[in-house]
Parts: sequence; C-alpha cells; structure tokens
Amino acid sequence: MLLQTIAEISGNLHYGLQASFGCFGASIGVALIGARAVEAVGRNPSAASKILVQSILGMALTEAIAFYTLFLGR
Repeated sequence: MLLQTIAEISGNLHYGLQASFGCFGASIGVALIGARAVEAVGRNPSAASKILVQSILGMALTEAIAFYTLFLGR
C-alpha cells in the first residue's frame, strides 16, 4: 500500500514537472516571437499585416508544444 502510494506520487511529480517545463518553454517562445514581431513592425510599418500573420502562425505552432506536453505527456 505504501509502495503504491509512493509510486503514484512520484509519477504525478514527474508529469507535473514535464508539463511545467513544456509550458514554460512555450511561453518563452511566444514572448520572443512577439518581441521580434513588434521590432519588425517598428522597422517597417508598411509590412505590419504580413508580419502579423507570420507571428500569429508562429505563436500558434509554439503553443501547440504546450498542448502536447499537457495532453500527451502522461
């Protein structure tokens, strides 16, 4: 009984750490994409619509990594 409880706690901690690192990495990725998009629009305001589309696609793909770690990690 005690061994089973320890194994369950250990597995849950492993999943929690994996999910938190995956989401942390995705949040850093989204922040970097957003910062670079703002910087690019500042340099070339006439290309804002093209930059917006590309940055949204990049952010969506980066957020997919967070969903993979949350839902497929276990």
